Amino acid sequence: MSSRLFRPLIALAAASFALAGCSRDDTASHKAAAQAATAQFVAVARGRIDIEGGLLKLSMARDGVVADIKVHEGDHVRKGQLLAALDTEPARLAVTSAEAEQKQAEAQARLLESRIKAATQRAERLAAAAAAGAGDSQSADDARENAQQLQGELDNAKASAAMAAQKLAGAKYELSQRSLLAPVDGQVVQRLIQPGTLASPQSGPAFVLLPDQPRIVRAELNESFVRAVSPGMQAEVADDSGSGMPNLTAHVLRIGTVFGASTLEDDPLVRANTRTVECVLSFDQPPPASVRIGQRVLVRFPPASTDTKAAAAQ
Repeated sequence: MSSRLFRPLIALAAASFALAGCSRDDTASHKAAAQAATAQFVAVARGRIDIEGGLLKLSMARDGVVADIKVHEGDHVRKGQLLAALDTEPARLAVTSAEAEQKQAEAQARLLESRIKAATQRAERLAAAAAAGAGDSQSADDARENAQQLQGELDNAKASAAMAAQKLAGAKYELSQRSLLAPVDGQVVQRLIQPGTLASPQSGPAFVLLPDQPRIVRAELNESFVRAVSPGMQAEVADDSGSGMPNLTAHVLRIGTVFGASTLEDDPLVRANTRTVECVLSFDQPPPASVRIGQRVLVRFPPASTDTKAAAAQ
C-alpha cells in the first residue's frame, strides 16, 4: 500500500477514536447529572390528586321510576338540595292513609275521655246515694264497673293512636326516601339516570358528586423510602401527566401503617412486586383550578432542614 493511501486511513481511525471518547464522556456526564438530581431528594413517590373520602357515589334509597331530575352535570349544589325524585304517588297514598288512621284513633280517644268523665261522675253520685241509704248499692257497683271498662277502652284507644302516629312517621320517612338530596356542598360530576327509567339501590349510583373539600395528594411511598419520610415533612409536587401543572409545595399529613401493592405503577410486573405505603399530603397553598381530581403527580421529598428535624423531635 502506498504512503499516500495509508495516511487517510490513519486519519479516519484517529477521528473514530476521538468520537468514541466523546460519546463515553457524554454518557458519563448524563449519568452524573441524573445522580446529582436524585441526590437532591431523600425520597420520590408517585401520587394522585384526591380529596378526603374521595368522590361521592349517590344512589336512590328506594326502588322506583325516576319522575324528576333537578340538576345537570357540572352544576354546583348545596347541602340538602334536591337532586332527583322518584314517583311519589304510592308513598303519598300511604301517608294519607296513616293520617286518617291517626285522626280516627285520636277521635275515639277523645270520645272515650268524655264518656269516662260522665260515667265517673254517675258512679260517684250513685255511691254517695247508696251510702246515705237513698240508692241501690248494686247500681253504684254497676256504674263503677262501667267507668272502669271505659277506662280500659280509652287505654286501648290511646295505644292505637300512638301506633297510628308511628305508622304516619314511617310513611312520611318512606316518602322522604323517594327523594335524593345532596349530602354536602359540591359539584355534580356525573349523572347516571334519566327520567322514566327504573332506579334502585342495586342499580348503581345515580350521581357522582365532588365535595367542596381541600385537595390532597395520595402518594405511594416505596418500602425503601418509608424511614426517610415523616409527618410534617415538606415535599414538592410536580406534574406527572403532561398537563403542564406548576410545581407546588405540600407537607406530609400522615403515613399509612399497612403495606400494599402499587396501583400507580404502569409496568404490571413492577406493580406486582412493589410494596408501598400510602402517604397523604396537604398543599401549603390551595392549588389552581386546573389541578383535577385523579391527576397523576410526582412527589419529591427534599432533605429535612435542621429546624424541621427539631420540630419533628418535639
